[in-house]
Amino acid sequence: MAINPPIDATKTPEWAALQKHFDELQSEGIDLKKWFADEPNRVEELSFDAGDLHFDLSKDLIKPETLQLFANLAKAVHLEDRRKAMYSGVHINNTEDRAVLHTALRRPVSDEGKYIVDGQDVVKDVHEVLDRIYAFADKVRSGEWRGVTGKKIETVVNIGIGGSDLGPVMVYEALKPYADAGISARYVSNIDPNDITEKTKDLDPETTMFIVVSKTFTTLETLTNAREARTWLLNGLKASGAIDGSDAKRAEAIRKHFIAVSTNLKGVEEFGIDPTNAFGFWNWVGGRYSVDSAVGTSIAIVCGPKRFEEFLAGFHEMDEYFANTPIEKNVIALMGMLNVWYRNFFHAATHAVLPYDQYLHRFPAYLQQLTMESNGKSVRWDGTPVTCDTGEVFWGEPGTNGQHAFYQLIHQGTQLIPADFIAFANTPNPAKDGDQDVHELFLGNYLAQTKALAFGKTADEVRAEGTPEAIVPARVFSGNRPTTSIFGDALTPFSLGELIALYEHITFTEGTVWGIDSFDQWGVELGKQLARQITPAISQDDEALAAQDASTQSLIRFYRAHRK
Repeated sequence: MAINPPIDATKTPEWAALQKHFDELQSEGIDLKKWFADEPNRVEELSFDAGDLHFDLSKDLIKPETLQLFANLAKAVHLEDRRKAMYSGVHINNTEDRAVLHTALRRPVSDEGKYIVDGQDVVKDVHEVLDRIYAFADKVRSGEWRGVTGKKIETVVNIGIGGSDLGPVMVYEALKPYADAGISARYVSNIDPNDITEKTKDLDPETTMFIVVSKTFTTLETLTNAREARTWLLNGLKASGAIDGSDAKRAEAIRKHFIAVSTNLKGVEEFGIDPTNAFGFWNWVGGRYSVDSAVGTSIAIVCGPKRFEEFLAGFHEMDEYFANTPIEKNVIALMGMLNVWYRNFFHAATHAVLPYDQYLHRFPAYLQQLTMESNGKSVRWDGTPVTCDTGEVFWGEPGTNGQHAFYQLIHQGTQLIPADFIAFANTPNPAKDGDQDVHELFLGNYLAQTKALAFGKTADEVRAEGTPEAIVPARVFSGNRPTTSIFGDALTPFSLGELIALYEHITFTEGTVWGIDSFDQWGVELGKQLARQITPAISQDDEALAAQDASTQSLIRFYRAHRK
């Protein structure tokens, strides 16, 4: 099926209507305090529930009627048609001629036979791999699978980069309370030797398993780190007398301590890994959309197949909501349109994600790849230039840490920074400080920050506190700083799956409005190509050095002069 050319959203009557609405709001003055006073049903009209998450958009810079204008624009760019095309396996990743089917990774087994894409029953394929992963995870968790010396595996080290690292490490950190088999995980991604050195220096090779995650088994950083890990394992086992230096024992050790997530079985076998212990995924899964595939094998081992199933169910819950809820009431689509509103009408360049849960401390970093690798594009899916700004810089840290770092800029800086605040009503680690419930103290900050950002503090209110006039201006808070509040019952495998799927579909909605292919990432290629050309010049190849630009030559000469 041919992909229709993108609709230029900026040329539609619906965009013009949204611009007119924006101009009217600016003319009358955006005033959240007044809007709350004048609109008694504002919170009700701008609150939504999806799955077991609650969303409050009332402190965003919108009126209830803005939502209909968002929905109209979404329909004008055929969001519903493109959504249907994605779910059904049309090759909407047209620069790579691929389907985009991460939603199939979490479809239930009852959907087998319903989605035949490029001649494959994708749901059946997914569950065949999941069944193999679960069986392997159970063996490791129970102790049936043991290392070369017969000891139980205690640490799993995931070696990957990009989506093969950011997703698994974020989920592992988020679900630590569910790690129930006495197995911990570590994650190596950076080609900098400091990374693998620090991650392995206190481990016992006899109780360590490595998972090498590379679909093609050719990723430079991952394979370099995997070879270093293999050397570390074999040297450590030999030094302790656990194995002799024979080829047979070395080969057995690799088979017992390495598995792979890859489709390149030949490369896996050449490395020394038993292809039986290689788990694959498909070219219709982009790396940043892959944590719920075999890429999440470390999570299945640490938390168990049952928890991984719950994780997938959370994704599916949001997939179904996004697919079947009318755009006017579809909070996922509306949040995508809200981001377009801030990016293209308010010209906000960044977007903060502020989880009030320490277990989500890697969630903003995960979203950086998901959103910026997806929508950091300047051409549309037909190769023509974009017609408006695209993408935002996503960033954030968990509260309350951020409050003592960068919230100053959000509260009183000169730029508008929309922010998503995420929190949960329950914690796995309740605590009391005297009579004070510490989680409630924490949530008090979550609630106070969005209130302060929305309503601010006037000069008169500052004066009424007895503040000297000279410093009154420094203590004024303008308010009208937009936030979206996301509240859940508890951070569980299910709700984490919901959160990830939420932002996947927000990203998709934005990309559709902008007319871009959110599923390729050609921007990462040039630097990798140049690195292969430059690396020989660093140490010995003067001919390669001469081929570089003056700046690169100067930096390499500095290196040569200072490397000890």
